[in-house]
Amino acid sequence: PLLASAHESGCIRLWSIQGNLMKELLPFSEHPSGPLTALCTDTFTKILVAGSKEGYVIRWNIASFLEDSQNRKKEVKEEVCWRAHATEVVDLFFEEEKNVVVTASIDGSVRLWHAMTGYYFGYFGQARKFELTDTSRLILPPDVNDVPAIIKGESKHLEKKKVEYPLMLDRDK
Repeated sequence: PLLASAHESGCIRLWSIQGNLMKELLPFSEHPSGPLTALCTDTFTKILVAGSKEGYVIRWNIASFLEDSQNRKKEVKEEVCWRAHATEVVDLFFEEEKNVVVTASIDGSVRLWHAMTGYYFGYFGQARKFELTDTSRLILPPDVNDVPAIIKGESKHLEKKKVEYPLMLDRDK
């Protein structure tokens, strides 16, 4: 069993049932997600999906961490981040059988996304049927311009290094 809490700082904390903090997660992608507003997992708690006040959706793979949470080397892997709405995500749902994420926003829209890639399938109420098998052509909703960011490799935050010497303007360059 695991509890997850989302915070205004953009941090997700994973807790044991006994109340012990197991892990803190921060989004790794280049876009600042802002305060987190919604969380969900799949049935087997292998995937964690979060929505933010800025309209972003972030998906982590937490399976390897949960298999051995005592091992500090087992990291939680952020896999994809995408802009789902221009405004706050108020709720989301991960549908495993079809591999889709459904998001709802304060703008009144409910949208459907491919869970692995963040590709947009459409919105509820559209005239055409959802085509869930074709993820080859990238389409975006009219109010979102950001393409999904697939996170490759390990999600390690870069620590800010102290600069010993200030940058100097070189007029010759």
